[in-house]
Amino acid sequence: MSMESPREHNEHRSIGTSTSTADTMLAGQSLTGNQTLVSKDGIFELGFFTPGNSQNYYIGIWFKQVAVVQKKKTIVWVANRNKPISADDSSSSEFKLLKNGHLVLLISTKTNYSSKVSVWSTDSTTSKNINDTSANAVLGYNGNLIVTSSSNGNIIWQSFDHPTHAILPGAKIGYNNLTKKNHKLTAWENSEDPSEGTYSVELGLDKSVRLTWNHSLEYYTSGVWNGRYFSNFPEMQAGYGLAYSFEYKSYENGVYFTYSLSNKALPFYVFMDTSGQMKITLWQAQTQDWIVVWTKPILECHVYGFCGAFSICSENNVGPFICQCLSDFEQQYPKDWGLLNYSGGCLRRNSLQCGDKDSFSKMPNIILSRISPSANALAIDNARKCELACLQNCSCSAYAYFTHGNSSGNSIQCSLWYGDLLNIEQLGDKGNDLYIRLAPLQDQLGSRMKPSTKWTIVGVVLSGTIFLLGITFLFLCKWWIKRFTRSPNQERGYEFLTAFRYKHLKLATKNFSEKLGSGGFGSVFKGTLPDLTAIAVKRLEGISQDQKQFRNEVSTIGLIQHVNLVHLRGFCSEGRKLMLVYDLMPNGSLEKHLFHQNNSRILNWQQRYQIAIGTARGLAYLHEECRDCIIHCDIKPENVLLDAGFSPKIADFGLAKLLGRDFSRVLTTVRGTIGYLAPEWTSGVSITVKADVYSYGMMLFEIISGRRNLKRSKDGKVWFFPTWAARKVVSGGQPVLSILDSKLEGNADIEELDRAFRVACWCIQEEEIQRPSMGQVVQILEGLLEVNPPPIQRYLQAMVENEDITNFFSE
Repeated sequence: MSMESPREHNEHRSIGTSTSTADTMLAGQSLTGNQTLVSKDGIFELGFFTPGNSQNYYIGIWFKQVAVVQKKKTIVWVANRNKPISADDSSSSEFKLLKNGHLVLLISTKTNYSSKVSVWSTDSTTSKNINDTSANAVLGYNGNLIVTSSSNGNIIWQSFDHPTHAILPGAKIGYNNLTKKNHKLTAWENSEDPSEGTYSVELGLDKSVRLTWNHSLEYYTSGVWNGRYFSNFPEMQAGYGLAYSFEYKSYENGVYFTYSLSNKALPFYVFMDTSGQMKITLWQAQTQDWIVVWTKPILECHVYGFCGAFSICSENNVGPFICQCLSDFEQQYPKDWGLLNYSGGCLRRNSLQCGDKDSFSKMPNIILSRISPSANALAIDNARKCELACLQNCSCSAYAYFTHGNSSGNSIQCSLWYGDLLNIEQLGDKGNDLYIRLAPLQDQLGSRMKPSTKWTIVGVVLSGTIFLLGITFLFLCKWWIKRFTRSPNQERGYEFLTAFRYKHLKLATKNFSEKLGSGGFGSVFKGTLPDLTAIAVKRLEGISQDQKQFRNEVSTIGLIQHVNLVHLRGFCSEGRKLMLVYDLMPNGSLEKHLFHQNNSRILNWQQRYQIAIGTARGLAYLHEECRDCIIHCDIKPENVLLDAGFSPKIADFGLAKLLGRDFSRVLTTVRGTIGYLAPEWTSGVSITVKADVYSYGMMLFEIISGRRNLKRSKDGKVWFFPTWAARKVVSGGQPVLSILDSKLEGNADIEELDRAFRVACWCIQEEEIQRPSMGQVVQILEGLLEVNPPPIQRYLQAMVENEDITNFFSE
C-alpha cells in the first residue's frame, strides 16, 4: 500500500471543519450517533451500524454508494465485532482518537455517566512515543482506516493489517513473526451477528490459502502458490474481465497475501461467508446489485459441518431447505436456522435407551466417505450382526453395511459411527444406505411396541426373503445399467452425471422415432432406460466442440440443481454426436396447456400462478445463486416443462454457455421466436440477465391470457398482444379481468391477477434498468413486496394512439 505524503494529508477534511463530509479525525476528536467519516471519493464510509434486526451497535466500514442504492450496508470491516454495544449504551458511546494515537470505543459506566470505559481499542505499540497532537485517522479512498503521525508521516495503525471477514484490494492476510499474530478472515456468526464464527481463511506457511473449521480443521486448500496463482485456483488468471494482480510474499517478518485492482472505484471485495465458502463479489451497475463471481468450495454441502450435527445436506434443495434435521431430530437453534446458519445442527427429540430396544432409520443415497468423525470398519459379513454391533455400544450413532471396492476387488464392509454425526450428504440416486440410531419405536399411546413372537418370526422370514430377492434384483439391474451406460472413453470427474453410449440412446429412443419437440438448440426425443425410467434425449445439432470441452461444460451444468430446473441425468459425447439426457416431464411443456393442444388440460388460475412463481424462482436461481451467473436467453412456454404435479421445470438452461461461440448461430433461430426477445437483442449492446426478465414478462402475459403474444391476421398484419393490454390500461377501469383467459370464466384471485399483470408490464420495460430482477419478481408474486402501477412504454403508447390498431385480440 502506498503511503500518502504530508501534503496530500493536509488536504483531508476533518471533523469540526465547515465541510459537509469529513474523511479525517484529529487527535482528541470522536464520532458519536450518526456522525461518520467518508472517504474523499465518497466510496467508503465509517460509523456506527446495527446489522439486520439486531439491537447491538458496532463500528464498521461499508460501501457508501451501495448503501444508498440498496438501503442496507455492505460491511467490509468491523472494529468491535466480539464486543457489541447494547442499545442502552448506544447514546453514550463514542469512537475516539486519543492523543497517543490509540483508537478507542468508549461507553459510559453504569455507576458514573460522566466517566467512560473502553470496550475496544487498537493494539498499536508504536503509539507510545507519539506527541499529544500529532496523530490523525483518515479513511482512505481504498477503504483503509489509517492512523498516522503528522510529524513524520509514519503509519501507527491501519485496518488493512487487521482484517475481520473481508479484504479489499490492498489489504492483507498472513502471519507476522514479530507479533505472532495470524491475520486471517473469519466469517460472521450469522447475518445479524458479526462476532467470529466457525469458518476462517488463513495463509499457510506452505504457500497456500487454507479454509478451516473451528480454527483448526482444514477442509479446503488453494494449493501451492506458483508465482502467479494458487494451483487449485487457475481461474485467478482469467480476471473476470478485470485488471488485477495478486501478490504472495515471504519476508523476514512473516508471509502475506494481497491483491490490487486497476479500477479503484469499482466495488469489489473478497470475503468469508457465513456458509463457510470463500467468495469474490462484484457490484453490477446494470442490476444495481452484488454478484458472486467466484466461490470455493462450489457446493455448500462440501463445507465441513455446514449443516451441523444430525442434519442432512442436499444440493437438490435450495435456500433455507438445503439442511434438514434427520428423522426424530429437531433444530437446536431455530433462530440461527432462520438466519441461514445451520452449524448448531439438530438434537434428538427422544433419548436413546442404550440397548437392543433402540431402533434405526434408513437414510438412502448417503455419501459415507464424508461423514465425520470417521467410521470404524469391522470385519462383519452379516447385516444383522453389523446392526447388533452398533446396538451394543451406547456411543454408536449409526451404521452402514455395504459393498466396498478396492484394488483387490469388492468386499462387504460394516462401518460404525460414534458421537455427533457431521457432513451427512445426500446426492441423487447415488451413495449407500446409512442407518441412524433412534429411540425405541412407540405406538400412538406412547407405550413400546411388543409384537408377539409368532408374528415376529413370520416378519423376520418374510423380510429375509424379500431382502434376498431385492438384493438379487438390484444386482441384476445394476449390472445391466452399468453395461448400458459404460462408455469406452468415459473419463473420471463426472460422478454427478452418466456418460451414455450413442448406440444405447439410439436403442432407448427406438432409433429417435418419438419426437417431443424441437428448437434452436436441437430436437428432443422420448426414451426409456432399462430400469423403465422415462427420459428425454436432446440431440444438439450443428455444434463443433471437442469432446473434452463439451464434457467440462456439461459437468458444470450438471452441478446446477434446483426444484424448478429440469434435472440433467447424463450426456453422450461420441465424435459429432453430442446429446443431453434429462428426466422426462410427464405433462409436457407449458405451451401445450396454455394454448390447449390435443390431449392437454386447461390450467386453472391457481396452477398458472404457481407456475409463474416457480419459473421465476428457477430464473432467480440461475441469475443470482449460481457460481457463474447463467442467462437462459430463450425463455418461452416451450421451455417450461411440467412434472406430474404440474410444477414448472425450466429446460435448456445453460445451453447458451455450453454452445459458446456457436450460440451466435443459434440466435438466428431464437430471433425467429418473435415476441419474447428484449429490445437489446437488436441494439448491439451486451446481453444481461434483464433479457431473461423481458422474456419472462412476455410469457407471463401468455400465462394470464392463454393467448400468444403475437398473432397474424388474414391480411398478413402482425398484432402485438401487449399493445392491446396497454390500450386497456389507457382506457382506465379494471383491465385485468378483460385480459384473463376466457376459458377460466373469471375464476381467478383478483389481487394475484393484478399483481401478475403489473409484474408483466414492469418486466417488458424498454429500458433494462426499469425492469426488476427475478429475485424481486419472486418477492412481488409471493406478496412480500408491493408493486406500483407500471408506466406505459413510449412505443406501446404510440401504437395505442395509432388509428390502425384494432381490437384484434378480442376476437
